[in-house]
Amino acid sequence: MSASLAEYDFAEENAESLAEKLNGGKVMPFGIKDKIGYALGDFGTTMMMGVLASFQSIFYTNVLGIDPALVGVILTFTTIVGAFTDVTAGRLVDKSKLGKKGRFHPWAHVMKWPLAITILMCMCPFVAGIPMGGRVAYLFVAAFCYAAMLSAYNMPYGSMAATLSADPDDRTTLSVFRNIGSAFGAGGVGFVLPLIVYTTDAQGNKVLQGNTLFICTIVCCVIAMVLMELMYRLTTERVIVDKQDNVPVKDLLHSLFHNRALLTFLLAEVVIVCATSIISFMTSYMYTSVFNNTQALSIALLFNYATTLLLAPVARKATKRFGKKEAVSTMLLCAAAIYLVIYFLHLSNPWVYLLLTFLATLCFSAFNVMVWAFMGDVVDYHQYISGQREDGTVFSVNMFGRKVAQSLMGIVTGTLLAAVGYKATTSGNTVQSQQVLDGLYMSATLLPGILLALGALILIFLYPLGKKKTDEISATLKEVNKVTVS
Repeated sequence: MSASLAEYDFAEENAESLAEKLNGGKVMPFGIKDKIGYALGDFGTTMMMGVLASFQSIFYTNVLGIDPALVGVILTFTTIVGAFTDVTAGRLVDKSKLGKKGRFHPWAHVMKWPLAITILMCMCPFVAGIPMGGRVAYLFVAAFCYAAMLSAYNMPYGSMAATLSADPDDRTTLSVFRNIGSAFGAGGVGFVLPLIVYTTDAQGNKVLQGNTLFICTIVCCVIAMVLMELMYRLTTERVIVDKQDNVPVKDLLHSLFHNRALLTFLLAEVVIVCATSIISFMTSYMYTSVFNNTQALSIALLFNYATTLLLAPVARKATKRFGKKEAVSTMLLCAAAIYLVIYFLHLSNPWVYLLLTFLATLCFSAFNVMVWAFMGDVVDYHQYISGQREDGTVFSVNMFGRKVAQSLMGIVTGTLLAAVGYKATTSGNTVQSQQVLDGLYMSATLLPGILLALGALILIFLYPLGKKKTDEISATLKEVNKVTVS
C-alpha cells in the first residue's frame, strides 16, 4: 500500500456505516435493484438525448434552414461550454455535504427537470418563424442552457456508479446495465421516430416534419422523468467517504496530472469518441442523401444501440476472463478493419452497407459498454496513487476531454459538410450532386476506420490498468475503505 493511502484522512465512520445512516438503517447488499435502477436512469437520459443525437443537426439544416458550417459552430459551442460546466459540476458535487441517500443522488434527483426543459428548447420548430439573426441567437442560448443542465445532472449520475459497489465486477455489470438502458432509450427513439417524423414529397424525397418531431420530443421527456425517478428510488450509494477537509486545488491538480490511467484513457477515449461522433453525425445524411432510404435509416439507428443488447450477455464474462483493456482493444481493431473495407468497396447497396456497419458497430460498442467500468477503475487508481477519493472530479475531467473531442467533431463535421458542398434548405431535403455524395461516403467510412485503430493502439500500449493491476488495486482499496462487498 502506498504511503499516501495509509495517511488518507477518512471520516471516523467507514463507508458502510455512513451508508446505513444516510439510508435510515441497514443497507441491502448490491443487487438487481441497483442494476435495473441504474439502467433506467440511462434509459431516460438517452431517450431525451437520442432525439438530439439522431435529429439535431438535420433539424437545424433542413427545418430551421441553418447553414451547415454554422450548425457545426453551434454544436461546437455546446460541447465547449459543456466541457467547462462538467468540471464545475464535478467539483461542486465533490465539495457538497452528504445529503439524503448520499452525495450524488440528491443532485441527480433535482437536475433532471431543467435538463428536460433545455432539450425542448433545442428542438423547438417555432424558431423557424423568426429572422435568421434571432434564430441563431436563440440556438446559442439554448445550447448554453442545455450544456449547463446536462452537466448538472450527468456528473452526479455518472459518478454514482463508483459508489454503488466497490467490486470491479459489480461495476462492470453496472456499465453493462447502463448501456442496456441506453440501448433501449436511444435505440427506441432512433428506430421509431424516423418512421413518424419523415414524409415523402411529390418528387419522392424524404422531408423532416419539425412540428411532429417536437411533439415526439415532449413525449420522450415525460417518459424520461418517470424513468429517472425510478433510478433515484432503486439505487443506493455504498462507497461513501465523508471528507473532513476539501483537497486543495494545487494538490488535486498535481495528483490528476500524475494519474497515468486517467490521462491515457482520456486520450484513447477522445480518439474513439471522435470516430463514433463522425459515425453518428453522418448516419442520417448517408441514408437520406446517399441512399435515399429512411427504412434503412430506422434500422441503422436501432443498430447503433441494439448491439449493446447483443454484447451484454457476454461482456462481463469476457472482461472478467481477459480484462477490459485486453478485450476492448481487440474489438476496436476489428471495427477499424471493417470500416476500411467498406470505404474501399464504395458500396451502392444500402442493405449491404447496413450489414457491414452493423458488424462494425457490434465491435466498437464493446468500448461503449465498458466505458463506465473503465472509469470506476480510473477513480480507484486515483485514490490508490494519491489517497484522494474524488469521484466527481475525476469523472468530470474525463468528460471534459470527451466534450473537447465532441467540440472538435462539431467543427470537423460541419466543415466537412460545407467542404463537400452539402446544400442546406428549409423544405426538409434537397438533391445533392454526386461529388457531394462521394464526399459524404468518405467522411462516414475512412475517417472512423483510422480513428478507431488509433484508439485501440493507445489502449494497448499506453493504458496501464490491465486485468492483473486492476484486481490488485481493488483488493487494496477494499481494505482501506473498509467496505464489505457482497
